[in-house]
Amino acid sequence: MEPFYITTPIYYVNARPHLGHAYTTIVADSMTRFNKLMARETFFLTGTDEHGDKIVQAAENNNMSPQEYVDGISAEFKALWPDLMCENDDYIRTTEKRHVKTVQDILQKVYDSGDIYFGEYGGHYCYGCERFYTEKELVDGKCPDHQTKPEYISEKNYFFKMSKYQDWLKDHIQKNPDFIRPERYRNEVLSLLDSGALEDLCISRPKSRLTWGIELPFDKDYVTYVWFDALINYLTALDYPDGENYKEFWPAANHLVAKDILKPHAIFWPTMLKAAGVEPYQHLNVHGYWLIKDTKMSKSLGNVVEPLKMKDTYGINAFRYFLLREMSFGQDASFSEEALVGRLNADLANDLGNLFNRTLSMTHKYFGGEVPTPVNEEIEDAEIKKIGRDAMKTYQAMFDEFKFSRALEGLWELVRGLNKYIDVTAPWALKKENDMDRLSTVIYVLLENMRKIAVHLWPVMPAASEQMLEQLGISFDPRKVDLSKEIDVWGLLESGSTVDKTSNLFPRVEMPEPEPAKPVKEENTDKKSKKKKKADESQNGEYIEFEDFTKVDMRVGTVLDVEKHPDADRLLLVKVEVGEEEPRQVVAGLADFFSPEDLKGRQVVVVTNLKPRKLRKQLSQGMILAVKNGDDMQLLTPSAEVSPGCKVS
Repeated sequence: MEPFYITTPIYYVNARPHLGHAYTTIVADSMTRFNKLMARETFFLTGTDEHGDKIVQAAENNNMSPQEYVDGISAEFKALWPDLMCENDDYIRTTEKRHVKTVQDILQKVYDSGDIYFGEYGGHYCYGCERFYTEKELVDGKCPDHQTKPEYISEKNYFFKMSKYQDWLKDHIQKNPDFIRPERYRNEVLSLLDSGALEDLCISRPKSRLTWGIELPFDKDYVTYVWFDALINYLTALDYPDGENYKEFWPAANHLVAKDILKPHAIFWPTMLKAAGVEPYQHLNVHGYWLIKDTKMSKSLGNVVEPLKMKDTYGINAFRYFLLREMSFGQDASFSEEALVGRLNADLANDLGNLFNRTLSMTHKYFGGEVPTPVNEEIEDAEIKKIGRDAMKTYQAMFDEFKFSRALEGLWELVRGLNKYIDVTAPWALKKENDMDRLSTVIYVLLENMRKIAVHLWPVMPAASEQMLEQLGISFDPRKVDLSKEIDVWGLLESGSTVDKTSNLFPRVEMPEPEPAKPVKEENTDKKSKKKKKADESQNGEYIEFEDFTKVDMRVGTVLDVEKHPDADRLLLVKVEVGEEEPRQVVAGLADFFSPEDLKGRQVVVVTNLKPRKLRKQLSQGMILAVKNGDDMQLLTPSAEVSPGCKVS
């Protein structure tokens, strides 16, 4: 089995870690865990980039030396990853002696081969990017990223003959379609290579201007350009050139970057490797930006999301799930607390949490908490097993290609399918009929599929996955799992083992209330506007507080059966599945508008926290919501089918 080596960018320590850093590292950790479950040897690298102009400026702004400053920020990055359940194999800093040595060894090798030369150059230098721009690269005379006018600098420097490798790089990308992925970024790089001759790369800075960097081994008056220094970390960590890790893992190198550093990784780095006599990496995997209200995160705009705050508020499992489920890899995605809460409640609380809670509860109620022995398989069992196989195939194939959102959506086909399987098989009815053989099979099918779901979720939500497996009476060891075999293997959950009574891993959460807006002072001049406002308020009647609304618990239910009330012509007795162990009976005044056949199988909205009461001697456990429109009545119903028990919010 081919090994798997994944790297994050080494994060630049001119600012503290934010959501973008967290996402990239969680992706790398999830891919590492996934490949472990696929029985591959793995190596996961992250770290910090600590040289360059911006570091010096940031240190000066904080009244520190560069070394003091990078020590502090690098420690913040390193401390964050365990809190986000990221388990990297190595953490590298570009100020480490091992890295300095590797950079100088490669520089000397490329210099000796004749691919580095000394020359004079004048160009537009952006301190924010720490690079020179040509006239054609500027936009209205400004840096395209920072929108600032670069400083024109003319000085003698060392240059890497990058242009020498333009044709080779273009040919390599064309012959290896998945070298850069997704395809949109491959096309972007090819377009860049086609747009004109690739220029040579200035790879030094004179010490007269910058001393904070790795000294060139062949000229002590210069330090290395930060990108020629930083990229080499991917080799340093594997003990290039003679280390065992280098021999095992470099051919399987997967770099993971955001789209803003595509060019250094897609053009600078492969040509540097070629010049040094090193085979290129296997894949460059490029993701988009996390946007806040359609705007890229920026300290100056004050819209930076701190990952620990989100983790502490909603839990690390929900946070990791949301990031991988919400972003379509390669494209930009919008982050909002509302979207996170929505995913948590819909996918985790309503779908997955509800499935676990219902099934564990029924296992205890019907079998004393022991996993039953399945008997005869019927058509519903075969159908849900096929749904499971298809879901696992999709998940594994998509995850392997960094298509996390599609992978999780595929797996949720099984989660939602199992909730529907409960409704169709109706275990409570089987118990009433004393059909224990059928009930044993149904409960086992549910529990075994739940085990498979929990194992597949370990790369995304490791803590929750292990807890789900514990609730199923299973101790988890990733070294003993081969995820690829789960598709065809059935029955690994042992009959007779004990499961927990309930599962409360994913409780529903409510959005925190926004801070009250400051009152707006009215102007005395607009008397008509004031009168209109008062008139509108009087027409609207009395207002209620938001807290009053939240007291009403409305959930989507599926109508299982309907009978006419024996003592009232206008009332129906409606059996509704609302995500609980057994369906509820609701006495509804709908007989004038709907026949029992009209309602069976329909999804309705039920107020579930009304105090139960008897209507004409029949118990009613809620209220079905409907809208009267003239002489007609319409049911409130979701626009698309959802799992019974989903909360209306």
